[in-house]
Amino acid sequence: MIPRYSRPAMAAIWEPETKFRIWLEIEAHACDAQAELGVIPREAARAVWERGAFEVARIDEIEQETRHDVIAFLTNLAEHVGDEARFVHQGMTSSDVLDTCLAVQLTRSADILLQDVDGLLAALRRRAFEFKDTPCMGRSHGIHAEPTTFGLKLAGYHAEWQRNRERLVAARREVATCAISGAVGTFANVDPSVEVYVAEKMGLVPEPVSTQVIPRDRHAAYFAALAVAASSVERLATEIRHLQRTEVREAEEYFAPGQKGSSAMPHKRNPILTENLTGLARAVRAAVIPALENVALWHERDISHSSVERLFGPDATVTLDFALARLAGVVDRLVVYPDAMQANLDRLGGLVFSQRVLLALTQAGMSREAAYAAVQRNAMAVWDGGGDFRARLEADDEVSGYLDSGALGALFDLGYHLKHVDTVFQRVFGDA
Repeated sequence: MIPRYSRPAMAAIWEPETKFRIWLEIEAHACDAQAELGVIPREAARAVWERGAFEVARIDEIEQETRHDVIAFLTNLAEHVGDEARFVHQGMTSSDVLDTCLAVQLTRSADILLQDVDGLLAALRRRAFEFKDTPCMGRSHGIHAEPTTFGLKLAGYHAEWQRNRERLVAARREVATCAISGAVGTFANVDPSVEVYVAEKMGLVPEPVSTQVIPRDRHAAYFAALAVAASSVERLATEIRHLQRTEVREAEEYFAPGQKGSSAMPHKRNPILTENLTGLARAVRAAVIPALENVALWHERDISHSSVERLFGPDATVTLDFALARLAGVVDRLVVYPDAMQANLDRLGGLVFSQRVLLALTQAGMSREAAYAAVQRNAMAVWDGGGDFRARLEADDEVSGYLDSGALGALFDLGYHLKHVDTVFQRVFGDA
């Protein structure tokens, strides 16, 4: 993670100070549970809370010699606690601390991401209703298809982000597990009740079978949910980038006073935020393959997953947090051009109504094959040479034999295509 794409609250979760604070809490809660069982003196547990402290620089210094981060932490902790520190970490193994801490960090990260998604949903909802009845061109394969509304476009993204939110909630729940089960996860030297106690205190649930590490399928599911969300970020960003193209210019990112688009061309207003979001989405998705590969650890424990998680744990969560906040801002301040949308609707001389003409001809008695050929024949003439699609159809003897001028005119009705907008909005937003 780099400061350019980091926000303070999320970045703080992954700072060494936060990590070691969580380690201290895990060890202190475990001491309380051990004292309740009579395994260690109550005074020792109390001493950990009262005198427990650490210094990041000192831990780093000790680790240079021990080559073991948890031992370095415990050594530094003992320098503050004193003789009672011999009762800390009773029956525990390093993974108990590391994996439980990671679960805390990932759940806290998920909480921030869910807040981000709620902000994006609010922006999408507001703008969807603002442009609910604003007609625009619907495109398939990048080519004009049939009319829709800009509000319907945004409603579709809102529905997608509702699904992303559900996936993030599920991912948070799945990763929120605690392991205090000792070497190879058998509880040989630590009572299972200690794990239950620590889990409750840390806002987690006990891992059913930890094997010394929390199974990494949980983490794989978590980062897969982040990756899907990142892909949804890119999908909306790509739509905005296309709409901002000069030849389309139906919507564009807000361009602030004093902002510059190009060092060489003063006229430029580039979609830099959505281009940036496209790149950030790629970075978040890069965590998926390593997370999946981390699932297959050797036997009860190895550390092949550790180095990767130290990289993509912070990077993926911090980057997605930044991207979601940026995307919400883009949507909130998106500049929309309804007149340009209407101009694009009219650009092909009525060709967007071709399906309705096709269906009307079949209803009037023409075979589908003949109707398709007749409509396409006139549509291609407009496509290649311009002109008015309706006028060409009226001048076509084969078509006019089935549909008179009045019947044809009724087919060129924009409102026909938008008559179920309320139905779709009700499905997405309920009774708003």
